[in-house]
Amino acid sequence: MNTHFKLSDIQGNILRGYRRNLVRHLILEVKDKGAARRFLAAAVDDGTADSPKITRDVTWEVRPPYCFNIGITYEGLRALGTSSRHLNTFPTEFKHGMTKRAIKIGDFGDSAPENWPAPFDQPDRVHLIASIHSDVSEHLDQVEAEVAKAFTVLGVRNGRNLPEGRVFFGYVDGISQPRFKRVIDPEMADVDEPMDPLGTALLGYPTRQEGVLYRVPTPHELGFNGSFNAFRVLEQDVVAFENYLDQGATTLMDHPKKHLLADPDNLGRIGEGLDMFGALREVVAAQMCGRWRNGVPYELSPDAQFPETEVSPTNFDYTHASRCPAGAHLRRANPRGGPIVQRIANYTRRLIRRGMSYGPDFDPKNPDNAERGLLGSFIGANIAAQFEAVMCDWINLGLQDPNITGANDPLLGANTPETSWFDMTLPDGDTIRIYGFPRLIYARGGAYTFLPSIAAIKYLSELTD
Repeated sequence: MNTHFKLSDIQGNILRGYRRNLVRHLILEVKDKGAARRFLAAAVDDGTADSPKITRDVTWEVRPPYCFNIGITYEGLRALGTSSRHLNTFPTEFKHGMTKRAIKIGDFGDSAPENWPAPFDQPDRVHLIASIHSDVSEHLDQVEAEVAKAFTVLGVRNGRNLPEGRVFFGYVDGISQPRFKRVIDPEMADVDEPMDPLGTALLGYPTRQEGVLYRVPTPHELGFNGSFNAFRVLEQDVVAFENYLDQGATTLMDHPKKHLLADPDNLGRIGEGLDMFGALREVVAAQMCGRWRNGVPYELSPDAQFPETEVSPTNFDYTHASRCPAGAHLRRANPRGGPIVQRIANYTRRLIRRGMSYGPDFDPKNPDNAERGLLGSFIGANIAAQFEAVMCDWINLGLQDPNITGANDPLLGANTPETSWFDMTLPDGDTIRIYGFPRLIYARGGAYTFLPSIAAIKYLSELTD
């Protein structure tokens, strides 16, 4: 039984990102398991004219024109012919699927699965999600045509990088990612994130929890070196977000301590050409997120989006005296080594986040109601202990800190204007509570998928009836 770590047995884009400008996610159904298996057999080998090659985690001398990877749902494993005995060794939350775990992760109301468009309205038919990354749209078309010969394409979701690496809310994204022991990533050479054990992302290795190894599904060649992904289509209500920044700034304009949030004599450090109202809008955005919109951590530069001396985007921690609010989105999702109720949990719920924006450009001078947002992948070795725990306990309940318990994440949380609140921090230790923000991000589809190793894809391709 092989239990040695071999980077080339891991699908690409799990431990190291591709950093391409375009992505196309194909939502697939297995109608002919023989054709599907033959496709996988060719794809896991060197590919053919009718089958793209599965991209492995290797260091390229020459970047390939595109990268191709697959995630398989529980129903997809069944459709490919995986035996019931082996299917039963997969975790409960994966077997249930995302739609049956909706309440746990905050997908209710307008975000409920019954409101998801096709093909996610028929989760039992979603068998695979194949992802193509490239810088050239023609490559996406080419690979899709090849995949369509073996699978039924139920739907397509296209994503792209926005200028300067931002998302539609205006924040620079993708700054903080896990780094892994035994994995050399030249793109992460200057990143100050702590090193995570391989068991954070891959099945079969130690985790940050002492003595805890997540169960590896059987047989070994199917489960070992695999990972899980919560694939999410997340609509971002940009109009509502920008309107709330107006509302929050209007509230702060009447507050006697507003000068502690934005120094009237140094508004240029928050943004060029801003008046007090415009500066307060950016402060609200920065505290809600935990970063200024240009990516500068609020913890290291609470008074300036453009500090006089450069600060690290990743090398910081939280304390009881932190200016970054305990309820800020980034602090909720990744409390780092800061104070939380369950201290042992600080780094145990780390997730790999991959994502690109979808939808048309947004013009703040001419706002529209077109759908736009993020195609996100939240990758880890255990869906329940990582993704679901973050979404339920930290994002939507605030259980990590009694000062925020009962309040949802201001950006990602399942908020309503009638009950939402958020405590902004002041340098004198006081806080200002703001209210009334709506839900800003809505689920518009998704699935829990298993990201099999290269050996596992070969195993699946060799299944027989």
